[in-house]
Amino acid sequence: MGVTSDPTGLPEQPVSVARFLQIFSAVMLPMFLAAADQTLLATATPSIAQDLGGLRDTTWISVGYLIAMTATVPLYGRLGDRYGRRDTLLAALGVFSLGSIACGLATSLGMLVAARVLQGLGGGGLMVMAQSLIGELVPPRERARFQAYFATNFTLANVGGPLIGGLVVHHASWRWLFLINLPLCAIAGWRLLRLPRGSGNRQVMLADPLGALAFAAAVSASLAWTSFVGYRFAWTSSASLILAVGSVLLWVALIYRELRQPNPFLPIELLRERSMRYLSLTVVSFAACLFALIFFLPILMQMGHGADARRAGALLLPMTLGIVTGSTLTGRIVARTGRPTVVPIVGLSISCAALILMCLLPPSSETIAALGALCGFGFGSVMPIAQIVSQTLAGRDRLGAAASIVSLSRYTGAALGTAIFGAVVFAWVPDGTASIDPHKLAPEAAASLSRAIRIGFGALAAVAAAGAWCASRVQRIRL
Repeated sequence: MGVTSDPTGLPEQPVSVARFLQIFSAVMLPMFLAAADQTLLATATPSIAQDLGGLRDTTWISVGYLIAMTATVPLYGRLGDRYGRRDTLLAALGVFSLGSIACGLATSLGMLVAARVLQGLGGGGLMVMAQSLIGELVPPRERARFQAYFATNFTLANVGGPLIGGLVVHHASWRWLFLINLPLCAIAGWRLLRLPRGSGNRQVMLADPLGALAFAAAVSASLAWTSFVGYRFAWTSSASLILAVGSVLLWVALIYRELRQPNPFLPIELLRERSMRYLSLTVVSFAACLFALIFFLPILMQMGHGADARRAGALLLPMTLGIVTGSTLTGRIVARTGRPTVVPIVGLSISCAALILMCLLPPSSETIAALGALCGFGFGSVMPIAQIVSQTLAGRDRLGAAASIVSLSRYTGAALGTAIFGAVVFAWVPDGTASIDPHKLAPEAAASLSRAIRIGFGALAAVAAAGAWCASRVQRIRL
């Protein structure tokens, strides 16, 4: 039979459909908002560049949001464990709403990036607290049964974001991509207030705020150097050296501080476990591949092949269907077998093969749709397993810390994938481009951009292969 004990301390009792729907309706919108706003601007990027500034720096609209989310995820995890996960989620929803208002009113690219950072400070709590509420209210075996629904919601938001963005930009203004969040946040708050409040555990130590600042500074400096070197300043310039040396010093200081803190920003107590480290690296690899594809496939189709925003967003639908299919199949396999850890090894291997083909084959709409579906099918195996395995390894008292590790890994991978991939791709964009019309890009520049993105797909294949290897190193468990 194997081990069937419940490390979280929850009784193994079936969750009724009515109870599940109550939980799902409460956490669905916060999860959707957090996930959609990571990718919503992919198809809107050329329009924003035309209104507010050049194309090169628009990467930071997404990267700034992701960095803010990454820096606050562990803080929210500990706050939820200490003060109650429902109330912490409501507070994050309020900050996210303020950021959405600021984004909708921004009049320059710098203001929009700053507003996105504010929005990310709230968005960091939406996903991690929603996941923690699932862990608090649903026992592990039932969690495997329902996890596919939550993974599907997350995936639809992530990959459906560019399609929604394309439709909104085509028929209205990109500003409505932010303003529409306000009524959705109000509905989410109303549904959350109908869930039990939860008491929390006041003995849980709060995460180190200086560690959070050091982490955000280290990530920002590293990504700024990666994104700007070679076109804003030369590789051997003083600005390049200052950023590079500063990044190294910040990372050293962060690690030194975290290892000596009783309440570190990073969940060191869980990261000391070998399986949690490899699980985190698996999620980083997965997120880097997924978010680079989501952000740059629409740009490839719009600027490299003259598609409009609607068509570019629609080409991500096969990837969405692939991820939904992979997530659903993963949930059913785990619910029947109770053995979760083998699935992402196979899934990421499939994604690796699809990315290699994306690199080698001509990027026609049909090819991208078919390979996107195959790639998404492999990606769909990762997040359901990451949530289940991390929560099982952590136990009930550390659910918030476990959720923060998974979210921290996902957002770090997303920021790295978007920034580094963007640094490579935008190196091919002509200098001095302050206003971009994707339909008027010179044929030579469009061909260079298309070639650079395809080379990037080959690099992503190597990242997916590394993720599959890391997944193979995670301890085998049985639910």
